[in-house]
This record gives sequence, structure tokens and C-alpha cells, in this order.
Amino acid sequence: MLIVILDRDGVINFDSDNYIRAIDEWRPIPGSIEAIARLFKAGYSIYVATNQSGLARGFFSLEDLHMMHEKLESLVYAAGGEISGIYFCPHHPDDHCDCRKPNVGLLQRISQQSNDSLQGCPFVGDSLSDNRAAKAYGCKPVVVETGKGQKTLSQLDERIDVFQNLASFVDSLLNSTPTNTHK
Repeated sequence: MLIVILDRDGVINFDSDNYIRAIDEWRPIPGSIEAIARLFKAGYSIYVATNQSGLARGFFSLEDLHMMHEKLESLVYAAGGEISGIYFCPHHPDDHCDCRKPNVGLLQRISQQSNDSLQGCPFVGDSLSDNRAAKAYGCKPVVVETGKGQKTLSQLDERIDVFQNLASFVDSLLNSTPTNTHK
């Protein structure tokens, strides 16, 4: 099975240091919705793994978060694509849960749903926690320069695939021979 895992804020949609708190603040980065649809049309299953501590902080409600995710899924569907699953960590960083990236709980859940090991699957993120979760679970970490990507690149000391944005990553992936085929 061909799988791509995406972080949400900073990869699919614009991020904010004040958190994305409402559906009208959730705005896709140009080209990201179409990129997800192209992945789907090429036979990929797309999963989203996102930390959403704004829930624990009281910045938005679970209903607000679901509305943002429904907006994402509707836009992707209108572009001819589909997201296989959206997994989020609702916890505060001080809660020490197993699902908050860089921990791998979200990836374990994706692996269980997809019935796939996720070994070598691209995990596209913009943060150090995305990179660390990907490596810890055996995914292939990919950094985009959108969101917190530029800051993250300055903190990394290893070689990693870097792309301007999600659309440029998808262009590269679809124009090469996939190496992450799983059964």
C-alpha cells in the first residue's frame, strides 16, 4: 500500500503562533489541497497526524476542530481526492501522553487502521517533533519550508529531504519511482 503521512498546521494550512482556533482561521496553503488530491489519484492513502494542544489549552473546542477537519476533507474531496484518516493529539505538552509528537502514538494508530507497518512511508512535516516522530517510527522524514520549516531546518544536523511546500514534494514523489510500497 502506498501511504503518505502529513502534519496539518504549516504543511496543509497556514500556521499561527496563536493557534488556529476557528474554521475561518483555517486557510489552506496554496496548492496543498490539489497536491493531496493528486496523491490520492495516484493511488496513495493520505493520513494526517497533528498535535492539537489548543484543545487542552481551551483555545478551541472539539466541535471547532471537527469543523476544521470537515472543511479540509470537503476541499480535498471537491478537488477529487480523499483523506484516509485524520489523527490528532488533544493533550497539553505537560500531559506526557504517548500520542503527542515526537511520540509515536498517532503513527501507531495509523499503522493499525491501515494495516501497514509504515516503514519507509514519507512523513511530511514542518517541525522538529514531526521529524523525530517519523524517525522513531521508521517513516521517511520530509521537511517543507512552509510553517515552521525554516526554523526546523536550522535545528537539524542530518541530511533530510526538503521541499518548498507540499505541492513541490508531491511533484517530486509522483515524478519518481515510489520506493515505499508495502503489503
